[in-house]
Amino acid sequence: MATNPVDIIERSRLSVFQMVAIAITVGLNGLDGFDVLAISFAAPGIATEFGIDRAALGFVLAAELIGMGIGSIVLGGVADKIGRRPMILGCLVAMSIGMLLSSQANSIATLAIWRVITGLGIGGMLAAITAAAAEHSNEKNRSLSVALSAIGYPVGAVLGGSVAAWLLRNHDWRAVFIFGGCASAAFIPLVWLRVPETVAFLCQQQPRDALRRINHTLARMGHRSADALPEPSTEQFKGATSDLFTPALIATTLLVTFAYFAHIATFYFILKWIPKIVVDMGFAASSAAGVLVWANVGGALGGITLGLVARRYPVRAVTIAVMLAAFVMVTVFGSGQSTLMTLSLIAATAGFFTNAGVVGLYALFAEAFPTRVRASGTGFAIGVGRSGAALSPIIAGLLFESGVGLQGVALFMACGSLLAAAALMFLRIRKAEPSPTG
Repeated sequence: MATNPVDIIERSRLSVFQMVAIAITVGLNGLDGFDVLAISFAAPGIATEFGIDRAALGFVLAAELIGMGIGSIVLGGVADKIGRRPMILGCLVAMSIGMLLSSQANSIATLAIWRVITGLGIGGMLAAITAAAAEHSNEKNRSLSVALSAIGYPVGAVLGGSVAAWLLRNHDWRAVFIFGGCASAAFIPLVWLRVPETVAFLCQQQPRDALRRINHTLARMGHRSADALPEPSTEQFKGATSDLFTPALIATTLLVTFAYFAHIATFYFILKWIPKIVVDMGFAASSAAGVLVWANVGGALGGITLGLVARRYPVRAVTIAVMLAAFVMVTVFGSGQSTLMTLSLIAATAGFFTNAGVVGLYALFAEAFPTRVRASGTGFAIGVGRSGAALSPIIAGLLFESGVGLQGVALFMACGSLLAAAALMFLRIRKAEPSPTG
C-alpha cells in the first residue's frame, strides 16, 4: 500500500469531511454570483441617490471587475506560496469589509474604492477555491468536485438576485451590500473550522510541521496516516506568474486562457443581453427576469451534468463537446421565438451548454496545472479571461448600434465558444505528478 499522503487521498473513498469542504467552496463561489447580480439590482438606486449619469454609473459597475481581474492574477500566485486556506480567509475578510463599507459610502469615489476591494477579494478567492476543491477530492471525483464548486456561481446569482429583489422592495440599495457583507463574514468560521490546508499543498511546500498537519487532516478525513513526505519536486518554480510562461507551461497557459476569454464572452452575451433582447422581441419587461432565471437554472444543471459525465469521460473532450453545442444553441437563441415558453426553453438550453463549458474550463485548470502553480494558473486565466466578460456586452452593443440584426449578433458572439473549442483541441494535459510510495 502506498504511504504517500497524496496517494492516500487519490485512492481512498471521498469522506463526509471532504464532501463538506467541497460544499463550502460551492457556497464561496455563490458569493461571486450574488455580488455580480446584486450590483445590477442596486445600480438604479445608486444612480438616483448620487445623481450620476450612465457613464459614471458604468465606472462604478466596472470597479469590481477591475479589482477581480487584479486579484485573480496577483493573489492566485500568492495562494501558491502561502496556501489555499489563508488566502480564502484573507479574501473573505476583504470581501466582507468591502461590501459592508460599500453600504456606508457617501460618494461615488468612495463606493468605487470599496467595490475594487471587494473585487480583489473575489478574484483571489476564485483562484484559491478552485485549487482547494480539486485538492480535497480524490482522483475519481476531482472533475465533479470542481464542477460542483463552479455551479455555485449561477446558484448564487439566482438565489442572491431573489434576495436582492426582496431587500430592495423594503429597503434602499445599501441593504443589498449589508446582506452581502454579512453573508461573506458568515463563511469565515466555516472555512476556519472545516476547510484545512490541502494535503497536496503541504506536500509541495513541506513546512516544518508538514507531516503532523497532514496526518491531522487525514485523520479528520477518516483516512489512515502517512509515514513520510514525498520527495520534493525537482522542477524549480519561484511561485510567481512568470512560472506560467516557462517552456513546460507556456502552451497550457496560453491555450486555457484564450479558451476562457473566448468562451466567457459568449457566456456573458447571454447573461447580459437577455433582458433587452426579450423586450425587443415584444415581450413585457417583467418577463425578462423570468427568462434570465431560466438561463441561470439551465446553467446550474449544465454544470452538474458536466461534472457527472467527466467522471467517466476525459474532461477536455466533454468540454469541447459542450462548447460546440453552446455555439449552436446561442445561434438558435438569436433566431427569435414566437412564445415566451419557447424563448425560456431556448435560453435555458443555451445557459446549460454555455455554463457547462465554463465549468469544464475550471475542471481543466485543476487538471492542466500542477499543484505548485495551480492557483497561479487558475487566477491568471480567470483574471485575463474575465476581460472577455467586460468586452462581451460592449461588442454586442456596438454591433446592434451598427445595424446588425439579432441573428447576426448572436452568430458572431457564439463564435467565442467555437474558438474556445478549437483552442482546447491543441491542449495537452500533463500526466499526474509522480509521487514516491515510500
